[in-house]
Amino acid sequence: MDKLSFLVVAPEIILLTMACVIALVDLGVKSRLRNATYWLTMLTLAVTAWYCGDLASGGTTLYGFNRMVVSDPMGNWLKCFSALAMMVCLVYGRPYSGDRGMLRGGELFTLALFALLGIFVMIGGHNFLVLYLGLELLTLSSYALVALRRDHTVATEAAMKYFVLGAMASGFLLYGLSMVYGATGSLDVATVFKVINGAQVKHQVLVFGLVFIVAGLAFKLGAAPFHMWIPDVYQGAPTAVTLMIGSAPELAAFGIAIRLLVEGLLPLAIDWQQMLVVLAVASLFIGNLAAIAQTNLKRMLAYSTIGQMGFVLLGLAAGVVNRDVSFASNAYSSAMFYIVTYVLTTLASFGVILLLSREGFESEEIADLAGLNQRSPLYAAIMSICLFSLAGVPPMVGFYAKLAVLQALVVSGSAFYIGLAVFAVLMSLVAAYYYIRVVKVMYFDAPITATTVAAPADVRVVLTINGALVLVLGILPGGLMTLCADAITKMLAS
Repeated sequence: MDKLSFLVVAPEIILLTMACVIALVDLGVKSRLRNATYWLTMLTLAVTAWYCGDLASGGTTLYGFNRMVVSDPMGNWLKCFSALAMMVCLVYGRPYSGDRGMLRGGELFTLALFALLGIFVMIGGHNFLVLYLGLELLTLSSYALVALRRDHTVATEAAMKYFVLGAMASGFLLYGLSMVYGATGSLDVATVFKVINGAQVKHQVLVFGLVFIVAGLAFKLGAAPFHMWIPDVYQGAPTAVTLMIGSAPELAAFGIAIRLLVEGLLPLAIDWQQMLVVLAVASLFIGNLAAIAQTNLKRMLAYSTIGQMGFVLLGLAAGVVNRDVSFASNAYSSAMFYIVTYVLTTLASFGVILLLSREGFESEEIADLAGLNQRSPLYAAIMSICLFSLAGVPPMVGFYAKLAVLQALVVSGSAFYIGLAVFAVLMSLVAAYYYIRVVKVMYFDAPITATTVAAPADVRVVLTINGALVLVLGILPGGLMTLCADAITKMLAS
């Protein structure tokens, strides 16, 4: 194999090598919080994130291993953000995991690296088999992470539900990909695009396969009606693992959706966009209405995730209007901006929940946040910023993310898309109720306990930066928006 191929998969090689090294090093680690394993993992993630960011800023698109893998700015930025998200997850999750006996071995760190490796393979795959291998590596690592508290019945039950539903969704995706392969005679994403564009294939077979592909992708994104696993897994998994599942894998799901639907199946946009619109409307409606009834904070955020994914799907569904692809760059970059800022906000909100969880006590109910402002004004402020951002209140970054997607819908000039934008705004108003209810509990309800919230220095620093970024990127969103637009434009041009 040529050197270029190995250069394309260099981030994956770094992750795989270090995951194996860290698993061996951990055998000799005796400290309760696995200090050596933790810092080695942090170093690996930092180097990987820096390397992916450096590749992305170079702006070149490279193919390796007979075009089975691709290294382009969009993929490299998604990889960079995924590695940073996983770093933040481990910073927030280590004290929590140590208190609950989840660090008896170094499985948390090695499984996190293998999950990230799966994410990288999904984002960088340019062949159906490679994409599917990445997906399976991520999901198998996620099942193991959810079941990491072996003595905790709720976590094991959540892992079983996740495994059964995840296996079904993987089957859907695999069946859909096999139908497309049968119709086009190729597993290569670019070749599939050319064959479909040449109109030499049976349209019915392709659309049949497309239905299964979209169903599999909808499960990974957590879109209704394929959302059944999200509330149970979010609530049942240890909170540190919930954070891992709700952050970096969302970037991977976006990446695989772009690779399959845009790079491979764009000539069928008229078909898959209709499916995405149905999924988006169902997600916005079910996610936001179901969240109102929740008293468990993790479950409420799970339903909120379903609603938030509705916006991402709307962005993906607005790329081709009346066979005109000139809207594609704007629509897909708005969806990318939305998913990146959503992950940033999710990290901080779950970081506060992890911080409030003490040994033997899970801070999961909305009532557990009562009077948080009197106990710790800083953490109450960070949580409020996140909730306002998720609700789309200016000047938080969530407002600009929603505005970008709505603008992508309205600029199309189609009455149908303008109607969708109006519906999305109405659902955002519904969502504002349950987010602001939590803010009211933190600031106006009497505290249940008088103890102040203590946090290790690294958690305190990272959480403060995380919360500040949600606000600062809302005030100055231009840089990240330009980055997303540039990455998507180069992906469409390659």
